[in-house]
Amino acid sequence: MIELQNVTFRYREGTAPTINDVSLLIPDGQFVGVTGAAGSGKSTLTHTLNGIVPHCYPGDFYGKVLICGSDTVDTSLTDISRMVGSVCQDVDSQMVSTVVEDEMLFGLENFGVSHDEIDARVDEALAAMGISDLRERTIAGLSGGQRQKVAVAEILALHPAVLVLDEPTAELDPVSSRSVFAQLKEYATQRGTTVVVVEQKIALLGEYADRILVLKNGAILLDGAPSEVLGHADTLLAEGINCPRSTTLVERLRRRGLHEGRAARTVDEAVDVVREVLA
Repeated sequence: MIELQNVTFRYREGTAPTINDVSLLIPDGQFVGVTGAAGSGKSTLTHTLNGIVPHCYPGDFYGKVLICGSDTVDTSLTDISRMVGSVCQDVDSQMVSTVVEDEMLFGLENFGVSHDEIDARVDEALAAMGISDLRERTIAGLSGGQRQKVAVAEILALHPAVLVLDEPTAELDPVSSRSVFAQLKEYATQRGTTVVVVEQKIALLGEYADRILVLKNGAILLDGAPSEVLGHADTLLAEGINCPRSTTLVERLRRRGLHEGRAARTVDEAVDVVREVLA
């Protein structure tokens, strides 16, 4: 579904590449979390996936990005957007209407979706994000978190093959953040959608992602299953990424030779490990 071949990109005003010789293969239906320190290249990586790089940002681009077999350099941004749905950090910049329902309709009508399908798609997408009650609300009257959910729902309604989200829970409290990830995971599983999400809350990635990428200076520092990546707690901490307490607790037990299994991703997994140790 997604393939990056030795991709390097330097913004025209930059002195060094923001993405540096990245090669990556993401199969259909995989839920991939991307994290790293500020300036590590996370957002730029998402821009290579949705075609903003190199179509919108001037700079030096090398390598190849293939989405559904199409080279993003040779494919128009309009055609890329039919395959890749994106939600950026500043969701307000994506909003074009004043009412939630009109916002949902805008993309569907622009993409030429049949009128016979539109109502069902709007209902499905709003329900998927748990915001069906917001359908007739004004955008200006929504909280930041509600606007983020509307932005995600608007993209889901287009049924993209790939979904790229840049910190979709930045405005959300912990409970709402978990709800968004759970809803995204369920939607992606049901439809076989490939999801790439940039997120600083590594506990969420550890629980919901199939795979985690950690970037450093535009290159991939760690790449693996959540339990594998979370097992590098010291490396993550050195990059300013705080692992969940459940993970660090189990890591301490591993260092003392009391546990030989994988790292704990959730509190429940940590509880199971502690019970084994104390048994």
